[in-house]
Amino acid sequence: MSKFILGKKLGMSQVFKGDNVVPVTLIESGANVVVQVKTSEKDGYSAVQIGFGERREKNIKKPQRGHLAKIPNQNSETRNLRFLKEFRIDATELKTGDEINPEIFNVGDKVNVIAVSKGKGFQGVVKRHGFSGGPKSHGQKDRLRAPGSIGSSWPQHVLKGLKMAGRMGGDKVTVKNLEIVEIDKENNLMAIKGAIPGRRGTLVMIKG
Repeated sequence: MSKFILGKKLGMSQVFKGDNVVPVTLIESGANVVVQVKTSEKDGYSAVQIGFGERREKNIKKPQRGHLAKIPNQNSETRNLRFLKEFRIDATELKTGDEINPEIFNVGDKVNVIAVSKGKGFQGVVKRHGFSGGPKSHGQKDRLRAPGSIGSSWPQHVLKGLKMAGRMGGDKVTVKNLEIVEIDKENNLMAIKGAIPGRRGTLVMIKG
């Protein structure tokens, strides 16, 4: 059975394992609610849509309210879900209204983590692509971090995909094979080894 859950990145910390210090990222993951179960017969593909987080009801659009109203045994947490995400699976025993907790994972499990990386705005080629820049010699003026030549005599245009200055960050990033180091069931916290993309408070998708 596939394991998956949504959480919120809290930041980085460290855990002591014997004489070793393990860098970890802390993820807060409360109860996730199954909002919809999609099947290949009805929807054309199999997936489970789950919700996480809470927001004010006035910020939810009417079509979304109707979608969330189909969840049985509603309370404020399930009625005003903030995030909705789908996980593709082959088959599942989950039903609409079921809750998913961090307890489905075990210490030592390998997981894939998906999150949106930090946005860094418009950046030059040195920071964005790791260019070395121009030489720090006499005769150079305002060329230290310039990209240099971007084309040739033919074709007379800039080729597609050329590494140039532009928007950096804010991309969907998947980090694979991260290890779960600790699980705090009482506080709904997970400690995952290594760094995870995004700032503090970023929505994180965890799939085992």
